Amino acid sequence: MQENNQPHIHHILSFARRTGRLNDRLRRAWDRHASEYLLDITPSQASLAVRDGFVFDSDFARKAWGNDHPVIVEIGTGQGENVVAAAEAHPEANFLAVEVYDPGVAHTMLLAGKRGIDNLRIAQVDAPELFAVARPGVFEEVWTFFPDPWPKMRHHKRRLVQPALASQVRHALNPGGLWRLATDIEDYALHVHEVMDGRDDFGNVGTLTVSLPTEHVGKGTAGQASALPHADFRESERFEGRVLTNFERKGLDAGRRIHDLTYRAL
Repeated sequence: MQENNQPHIHHILSFARRTGRLNDRLRRAWDRHASEYLLDITPSQASLAVRDGFVFDSDFARKAWGNDHPVIVEIGTGQGENVVAAAEAHPEANFLAVEVYDPGVAHTMLLAGKRGIDNLRIAQVDAPELFAVARPGVFEEVWTFFPDPWPKMRHHKRRLVQPALASQVRHALNPGGLWRLATDIEDYALHVHEVMDGRDDFGNVGTLTVSLPTEHVGKGTAGQASALPHADFRESERFEGRVLTNFERKGLDAGRRIHDLTYRAL
């Protein structure tokens, strides 16, 4: 049992265990900025689990950032473009970048260091591991933008958004706090609706009506989606606090619709 009285959940990883080598520029960024930005919460640099006895509570946040500002978490920050821009635009909030891959962590450090950002910290940890040790209400918002879609049908179980993680996120959010999600994959949007819309601890605050297939498709069968039965779902306007990253632009250029989904903690 974790110290926050949530049981440790053995979960299917939502990412592939691969490593990316750091080029000289990213290695220099890591060496220069890790002590400033990277939280020391894992038993070793090779581990993506939190160390025994660690709890993410308001006392830890106060020590990590040096203030009592609300904490906004982005799960899967990629190259850090969005979270660094958000931290720069909102000095009144603290931002936590959660990322598992070395190049993404290093690039986030590089961007933050260049801009002199001081309200950003990075946790190189598997997100469910972190949320399992988060105290109730410690986070103001959670962002999950363009998670790995795992398009093959047999891999859908590896998608990040799952009922177990939703319970952990709700536990860690303030009442009224938001979980903001975005995807450019229609089938992933359906997956999020299936996980989230029927819950009694989150409310869908979307105001747009979007028609989606009611059956799942996979890699190689996505072209059949338009012929499937459809239903209406509620989604959100594009979140103004999300910068247009290269990843999102590629999705738009490919003709894919961006699905923004917002859920309020009840």
